Amino acid sequence: MGKKEVPSLVKDEKLIEKRRGEMVKAAVTLFKANGFHRTTTREIAKASGFSIGTLYEYIRSKEDILYLVCDSIYDSVKNKMQEQVRETDCTLVHVKQAIAAYFKVVDEMQDEVLVMYQEAKSLSREALPYVLKKELEMTAIFEELLKRAVDRGELMLSSDEIRLAAHNILIHGQMWTFRRWSLQREYSLDHYIDVQTELLLGGLVGARMSAQS
Repeated sequence: MGKKEVPSLVKDEKLIEKRRGEMVKAAVTLFKANGFHRTTTREIAKASGFSIGTLYEYIRSKEDILYLVCDSIYDSVKNKMQEQVRETDCTLVHVKQAIAAYFKVVDEMQDEVLVMYQEAKSLSREALPYVLKKELEMTAIFEELLKRAVDRGELMLSSDEIRLAAHNILIHGQMWTFRRWSLQREYSLDHYIDVQTELLLGGLVGARMSAQS
């Protein structure tokens, strides 16, 4: 289940990256406003600042652009999150810092995350499994952080509980995007992070303390 290659008629890798980045930015805005199916490649080309002919030098179809949107989001989130797991040891404080970092990345990419989850169903059979695999890789980052905290005695969790807690962290970060129409009326991002982190980890820490007493 390797990365899907999107063919390009252009050979300059830097130019490909630049042009596709422009397409992704334009597509996110259009997909959010109009939906994937009602957006045309001509509209994406115009919003990107070049002709439809130029657009097709870098992609084959609108589905390729959706795939690039999803892939760029996961790469951005994963790269920033991996910075949090470079240390050999992991304290509870470090886990909280990683949660905060993840929530802030999601906040920075709210539109992209919303579009990705709304429109991922339109990905091809070839692309969808790869994108779902990237989701599991992000979950695995938190699994590793929680496992290290367990190994240090900071948390007491079974393997099943670690896995489910990692999924919970991922979903609660995404909830900031899906429910922002309501949440942002009542919470600042920092307040949301504090409350959710306490809800996510408070019970786990309490369980550890009870088990030790």
